[in-house]
Amino acid sequence: MKTTASLLAALASGPLAFGCSGTSEETTDPNPSGGGGDTTGDERPLAPAAHADPAFLEAYAETNRFRLGFPRLVTVLRDGSGVLYLRSGGRSLEGKLYFFDAAAGEERELLTAEMLLGGAEEELSVEEAARRERMRLTASGIASFSVSRDGSTLLVPLSGRLFLVDREGIGRAGSIREIESDAGGAIDPRFSPDGTHVAVVRGGDLYVVDVATGAEARLTTRPGPEVTNGLAEFVAQEEMDRMRGFWWAPDGQSILYQQTDTTAMERMHILDPMHPESEPQSWPYPRPGEANAAVRLGVVPIRGGATTWVEWDHESYPYLCSVVWPTEGPLTVLVQDREQHRESLRTVDPATGATTELFVEEDAAWLNLDQTVPRWIRHGQQLLWSTEREGRFALELRLADGSRVRALTSGELDYRSLLGVDEEAGIAWITASEEPAETHVYRVRLDGEGEPERMTEEPGEHSAVVAHDGSLWVHTMATQEGRNASVVRRANGTEVGELGVEAEEPPFAPSLTFETVGRREWRVAIVRPRDFDETLRYPVILHVYGGPHHRQVTHQPRPYLLDQWHADHNFVVVMIDGRGTPGRGREWERAIDGDFISAPLEDQVEALQQLGDRHPELDLERVGVWGWSFGGYFSAMAVLRRPDIFRAGIAGAPVSEWRDYDTHYTERYLGLPEGEDEEGAYHRSSVLTFATEAEVEDLRPLLLVHGTADDNVYFSHSLKLQNAMFRVGRPSELLALSGLTHMVPEPVVMTRLQERVIGFFEEQLRTR
Repeated sequence: MKTTASLLAALASGPLAFGCSGTSEETTDPNPSGGGGDTTGDERPLAPAAHADPAFLEAYAETNRFRLGFPRLVTVLRDGSGVLYLRSGGRSLEGKLYFFDAAAGEERELLTAEMLLGGAEEELSVEEAARRERMRLTASGIASFSVSRDGSTLLVPLSGRLFLVDREGIGRAGSIREIESDAGGAIDPRFSPDGTHVAVVRGGDLYVVDVATGAEARLTTRPGPEVTNGLAEFVAQEEMDRMRGFWWAPDGQSILYQQTDTTAMERMHILDPMHPESEPQSWPYPRPGEANAAVRLGVVPIRGGATTWVEWDHESYPYLCSVVWPTEGPLTVLVQDREQHRESLRTVDPATGATTELFVEEDAAWLNLDQTVPRWIRHGQQLLWSTEREGRFALELRLADGSRVRALTSGELDYRSLLGVDEEAGIAWITASEEPAETHVYRVRLDGEGEPERMTEEPGEHSAVVAHDGSLWVHTMATQEGRNASVVRRANGTEVGELGVEAEEPPFAPSLTFETVGRREWRVAIVRPRDFDETLRYPVILHVYGGPHHRQVTHQPRPYLLDQWHADHNFVVVMIDGRGTPGRGREWERAIDGDFISAPLEDQVEALQQLGDRHPELDLERVGVWGWSFGGYFSAMAVLRRPDIFRAGIAGAPVSEWRDYDTHYTERYLGLPEGEDEEGAYHRSSVLTFATEAEVEDLRPLLLVHGTADDNVYFSHSLKLQNAMFRVGRPSELLALSGLTHMVPEPVVMTRLQERVIGFFEEQLRTR
């Protein structure tokens, strides 16, 4: 077994370093119970203001954080003969389709938007734009594609239109054919398993297209604008990571589809203040304690006919979390209760709609979802499942009746996701790690024999896309030493070649160290100025997320490029992963159950104080905090609850009142809000509570930044927070990003925003 023993040893003996700031401080804390970093007796002078290269910020914005130009949506053909993927230029959002030939070890450009549209302007429907927002997708050009099972034909939606492409005949007359329709823009088109038909959603209804003739037939008819067929509802896309709303039967003769009824839901309205003459956009949005979308499943024949509705106890299990309809194995659904304490995995008889429960998962706090399971194997006689039942995410094998056979991972190996299965070899491919700041690719034996085999060597973040037969896999890596690549490999790891990259190289490597500190062994990243002078004291910027589903500290340099630009203004930037973040086991993550802020804030403060003890160049009298989304929420809470530590904060798109966020996310952690008193979870987790209750004399300035068109964390969150602070005399400033959503994709806005971030911290941390 290949382990992370050497990495853990490095963490135990000193920090991991990049750039010019490598040091050898001990990571065993002299004061494990906490304590502040006393800078008052340190006579080092304060580092003066410095100017970082503005050209970097422009390049950072125009390259989308130096991420444009890397392969994405990598798809390995089922027979392992090659790889399809999208890629743009280093400063272009326009996606193009490429093919890597495994036999020749070469790639070629296959398809562009120009070839499909012939120069016509690209247009997105409101529905498709919203779907891309849920996917955090900012690309133009070819943004998605699918391929027939035999690999011969491509299906490409673009600008609301739908194209069939003969993969081998591209460039010849007739190789590109548009499926024309007047029923509306094409959303989520997919081939039938035999490649003879395409299913697609248009105008909120499900259609099927005969590939040979191009004839299109409507399979559903929505009774009104509040009902859609074939689309996942908002919380499924945003919070469950389920983007699909229909599934083909293995024989291609019928389709299972989701019907969503939002009639009972509240509607939120987004008005563009820059254009008051425009009609506001209206969206159904489920706030805690209020109505969710009503969701049900039905099976419809592709030749037309009545829908057979799937039956389960919707009262007990209102959430539809995942669906699989495998080639060999039963149609299977995972449904969940509103509190997310209990979920039921059920098989479905598509002929009658009847369901049979295989087993139930329960958790007193909440259940996390894994969209890579269940995975049926061995002709439907066994299935793979993941669970946190023993205190850490693990992969396990079960029989067709749901009974458990064995765990396939255990101990300190934290399972992350299932990548694929090679049934002939008896192997499952997974991502997992023993080190919270890393992710690696492993192979585990289905018979439970032996130890998991680690397939990726270098410290960093690794993932893979595996061919159906396991013969070929694409290894995507972002390593500690700065290598970012997608390497095509044979099953045994032998390298075939690399997928091409057009991404620009950053102009510098971050001056970055990783450390482990404190009684909870917090993982920490520190970015110092590239011309760091150990004889000076530096103001500190805590760049934070601090919440579920995201790790701020990962052993790769590229995510810290903006932090380096901040640091080069003569700050030290610190990132800390405390309790509530993933990858450290059930107890670590469940520390936020019923209280979003207390454990994360305690951990960030204590770890910061430990760093102050260890590194006297950190001026803990001058600490600022900033973050986005949950990180914005944390930043606002930090300056309100701990003004003794945090001198100023920047809150980007913060949730200020959890009663105004969505059901599935909020109720997972805080429960239902009915009948709650002033000591309840929502009260103690609300920024508004502390904006009005905190001591007014503890005035710490807060800069709020928010997109006015944000349909995830609505702009009203920042408006309510600024209003509350204004009325009690607390200092705050609101920077409204006109017309922007939860993302900041426009280079000019990203540039100006970061200039304001560093200007704010210069004003608050150095000049006062």
